[in-house]
Amino acid sequence: MDVGFQVANHYLQMSKKPNILIIGGGLAGLICAIQLGKAGFEVKVIERKNYPFHRVCGEYVSNEVLPFLQSIGLNPENWGAAKISKLKVTSPQGKQLENDLDLGAFGISRYRLDWECFQLARSLGVKFLLETKVLDVQFLEEQFQVSTSHETLTADLVIGSFGKRSNLDQKLKRKFFYQRSPYMGVKYHIKTDFPEDLIQLDNFEGGYCGMSKIEDDLYCLCYLTENKHLKSFGTITEMEENVLQKNPHLKKIFNEAEFVWDKPETINEISFEQKSPIENHILMCGDSAGMIAPLCGNGMAMAIHSAKILADEIINFMSDGISKAKRVQLENRYHDLWYKEFALRLKIGRGLQNFFGNKLMTNAAIALLAQFPPVSNFIIKKTHGKAF
Repeated sequence: MDVGFQVANHYLQMSKKPNILIIGGGLAGLICAIQLGKAGFEVKVIERKNYPFHRVCGEYVSNEVLPFLQSIGLNPENWGAAKISKLKVTSPQGKQLENDLDLGAFGISRYRLDWECFQLARSLGVKFLLETKVLDVQFLEEQFQVSTSHETLTADLVIGSFGKRSNLDQKLKRKFFYQRSPYMGVKYHIKTDFPEDLIQLDNFEGGYCGMSKIEDDLYCLCYLTENKHLKSFGTITEMEENVLQKNPHLKKIFNEAEFVWDKPETINEISFEQKSPIENHILMCGDSAGMIAPLCGNGMAMAIHSAKILADEIINFMSDGISKAKRVQLENRYHDLWYKEFALRLKIGRGLQNFFGNKLMTNAAIALLAQFPPVSNFIIKKTHGKAF
């Protein structure tokens, strides 16, 4: 082959936008796909399920993300999202703490939000491989080989957006995967008589439950609890009756609400251990990069924001082609921006998680914070970001 042709072909390849595979079609993966699709990148998303579907999630979204969502053509108000402006926290013994939310939030189901994001991404030319499981990812000679249940794909860049815990975490030998977590998550959609502008966090022994309005006439009820309770009582129903309903506020909800689903959505082994935003050159996003404690009510907003940060940096570094040097620059930049934006929030979230998991400390904290509203306002602000 002519040497001149080889050189020309090399520079042609470097000038082309990289093709991108996103593993996981959750909120972070979908937002990345939308941004990169708008910028003209070739993007494929691999998702285990088929849209629309439910996920274990609190379905409360801080308004910090609203300007961005509206800027890309997503307006939750058009889908009947609830407007949330107040917070109530209760202790296992029924003590209460109430606060206004300065920035506010909206309530929307993941079923609807993910569906709208999926539709927008697809309209931008993003390709989806649905009902497909990723088995392994290898990085060889500056390119990824992604093995799925159906085929092996190649990509220049891979984004990991596969959620809280995945078989890929084990394949990548991520440290948190081998640290057993005592937590499980349970979620329902219910109908009940409850303020539409309120998110309520009800604590119980070893866990807490969040409830807030979503679209239509539905409320999301989602709780985190220690696995040991399920082992002790055998069924979710027995556990709810004997543990959660010790809190009088939760007892009232469980006794009076209409539960829409025959059985709840559940997830096991939820880990809040520190993760890395980059693993073997895979750019992690959303819960795959780090998960904030659900009682902070900010996981969905963080997923959206982390996706925007990552997509912006890919566009910045890779729009005129990819090279080894650019990959290093991108990874370093994304790593620094991710830690700057989220590391403190995650650390505070882990601290609150440990604090509110203790029955006596929860009762004392809520009683104390109720007397000092500026302190509770400060904590809320530290677990939320600024509008972007």
